[in-house]
Amino acid sequence: MLPCQRDAFDIPRDVCYLNAASWSPLPRAVQAAGHDGVERKARPWEVDPGLARAQHERTRAAAAALIGAAPEDVALIPSVSYGVAVAGKIFAPPAGTRVLLVEDDHSSPVLEWMTRAAAQGFVVEVVRRPANGDWTSSVLEAIARPGAAPVSLASISSVHWADGGAIDIAAIGPALRAIGATLLVDATHGAGVTLIDVATLDPDFLIFPTYKWVLGPYGRAFMYIAKRRQEGVPLEQTGFGRRAIASEAAPYLKDTSFAPTARRFDMGERDHFISLEMAAVGMEMMAEWGPAAISERLGVLTDRLADGLAAQGAALTEKRFRVPHILSLAFPDSMPEGLIEKLAASGAHVAPRLGRLRISPHVYNDEADIDRFLEIWSSI
Repeated sequence: MLPCQRDAFDIPRDVCYLNAASWSPLPRAVQAAGHDGVERKARPWEVDPGLARAQHERTRAAAAALIGAAPEDVALIPSVSYGVAVAGKIFAPPAGTRVLLVEDDHSSPVLEWMTRAAAQGFVVEVVRRPANGDWTSSVLEAIARPGAAPVSLASISSVHWADGGAIDIAAIGPALRAIGATLLVDATHGAGVTLIDVATLDPDFLIFPTYKWVLGPYGRAFMYIAKRRQEGVPLEQTGFGRRAIASEAAPYLKDTSFAPTARRFDMGERDHFISLEMAAVGMEMMAEWGPAAISERLGVLTDRLADGLAAQGAALTEKRFRVPHILSLAFPDSMPEGLIEKLAASGAHVAPRLGRLRISPHVYNDEADIDRFLEIWSSI
């Protein structure tokens, strides 16, 4: 089993940080990459002219490796919401169809479609939170509901951000393809931590950022775009998104037709000397450990945590309906006032989400962290 990787991070032993689903600490190697980038930007006359392109492709390849994609099918973007806006420009749900969302999903894969619905004439349908936590069955039932308008798009997370509920894309994808519907996946809480293979899942779009689970900075995200969707118009109009626009020689606007592959959808100002290399290093570390080993390791920790909390009467989602790296506690009435602050004051860092307590360990956590949390929990 993958051993604890705490030594790769700058985390004091008395800190019990169980909040990777909010933002991860940066590994020492990622911090070093950031420092190197700052020094480059401070002395730009020393920067190799080929550095930017090399960084683009290194980072693109690192992101692609985490999801089983070809690098040319991955665009460099700043955020999940940006990627969803790109998808909204490529694909317009036809009037009279349904767009499926899940209740209380993160705003990123949701708001774009809510904003477009009235003008474009489609209906947004929200799949309600299942009482037993089985999101997958609820989505499948919504897709197949007799007498309803046809589904044109499902824009959903692979893991519910607030409760850690697993949404089985491998089951949902074929159901959508069978009716000719489009699938957009927000893989924020899945990429790098769980096995994702876009060649098998075949989504139209899959998007994830780096600042949470894949140990990178803010402002870096990646968008897989299936080849069948790569002829669309990008959200931004950039010179590098065209076949031949270059400042080095005349004529400047030599060929303004769009460049092939998902590279045409890269964000403007993509030459981030600092954060691109940070993102690459973090994702390469994740790939080296591997999603199977990471998932196994974190599953051991959340199982230990679930057993300890259940023994103290906590209300938890059934194991088969949650992912192995997030545990969510519900409260019969409401979360006790000041609970998060009391935990933090004792050195245990978790997050409140929609009235629940979300606990999310990562590779820097070990059994001692879990036992420490349980000890703190029992004393509050």
